Amino acid sequence: MKKLILPILYLLTVVSMAWAGGDETPAPTITSNADAIALVQSHADYMWTLVAAALVFFMQAGFAMVEAGFTRAKNAINIMMKNLMDFSMGSLFYWAIGFGLMFGVSKTGFFGTTGFFLSDFTVGGDPWVLAFWMFQVVFAATASTIVSGAMAERTKFSGYLLYSAVISAIIYPIFGSWAWGSLFNGSGWLEGLGFIDFAGSTVVHSVGGWAALAGAIVLGPRLGKYTKEGKVKPILGHNIPLAAIGVFILWLGWFGFNPGSTTAANKDIAMIFVNTNLAAATGAVVAMFVSWLKFGKPEVGMSLNGALAGLVGITAGCANVTPTSAIIIGAVAGCLVFFSVIFFDKIRVDDPVGAISVHGVCGAWGTLAAGLFNIGGTTMGIITVQLIGILACFAWVFPLAFMLFKLIDKTIGLRVSKEEELDGLDDAEHGGNAYPDFTTINHGIM
Repeated sequence: MKKLILPILYLLTVVSMAWAGGDETPAPTITSNADAIALVQSHADYMWTLVAAALVFFMQAGFAMVEAGFTRAKNAINIMMKNLMDFSMGSLFYWAIGFGLMFGVSKTGFFGTTGFFLSDFTVGGDPWVLAFWMFQVVFAATASTIVSGAMAERTKFSGYLLYSAVISAIIYPIFGSWAWGSLFNGSGWLEGLGFIDFAGSTVVHSVGGWAALAGAIVLGPRLGKYTKEGKVKPILGHNIPLAAIGVFILWLGWFGFNPGSTTAANKDIAMIFVNTNLAAATGAVVAMFVSWLKFGKPEVGMSLNGALAGLVGITAGCANVTPTSAIIIGAVAGCLVFFSVIFFDKIRVDDPVGAISVHGVCGAWGTLAAGLFNIGGTTMGIITVQLIGILACFAWVFPLAFMLFKLIDKTIGLRVSKEEELDGLDDAEHGGNAYPDFTTINHGIM
């Protein structure tokens, strides 16, 4: 009886397809139980990959909430618009250019040369191209939207749109091809060395983090962030509950981000789920205790960023470290993000949400940790390759992003005027008010 189950399920599937679409959709050939099992597995892989893509897409809502909550009410519309356009602009430019550069056939190992405009998919072609593209485009949008938080409250919307297009079309895909090109048609020089970055601590998060660093430096700090004596003057966010909800959404989305990177519905995702969760939980706990020791109170912003730091940290090694190692990785990330945020404040790099520290710094740590805690053992060779990948990412992203932001600044402009910043970008850039029934005030402005 058991031997008949899969063929029966298959037959029901074919009948339902025929009922819905007539004779237009030919049924795949099946001659044995092995064929039936392969067909079911293939469909499960598609389903899991697309569900995971949906979870990663939902992270856009989390990023928007975190950024809006950690900043002032007068800029909430602007932040929502930036996050909306990161995905919308990113989808179009990744479809047209980015996907081909990242996963097209590569003769050099540096970028792809085919697959632009999804040209590898034609009627009757392999539909896996579409499922794979959908999963990859949400990753591209994540790399892009990381930058938004570090540049919040003082960036021209038009200048930001231009940046969003370039990172989705060129900056992110080319580095991605170095590390992940062989996942489809290409072959990257970094992965040829044995570089480990399963779901993107460096490929996605450090790319976004180092671009954020470049943008924050070119923009300069917000008005009132630092006194004339150089002291840090906190500018409080207007809605911490919103930011906290955003972190929970991101945590949920990461269960698509990391396990979904298998692009296969198999047993491997169980350990990846566990590692992802343990690292996030440990990062939050450690960041809470460190802030408690430093400030005398368990600070909520640092605790929230600790969870995100743990998630970023485990992303590279989620498939090749043990749960105990995941806890260690999350603990270091939770501690690291605390001191990194303070460091960037001290050198007057104004990052309203801590994006540089969470994604850039902890992304680098997570990539190194994937080699240090590798289940199969570690060697100096493995560590060296991980360091090469980390440095290559910074060397590619930061200078290019810095030049891009400088170019934008000198042409269409990158920063709004003093008056527009004081009034808020919602009115100046979008002619709106996120909270028309409430009065907003300019905290932190001298």
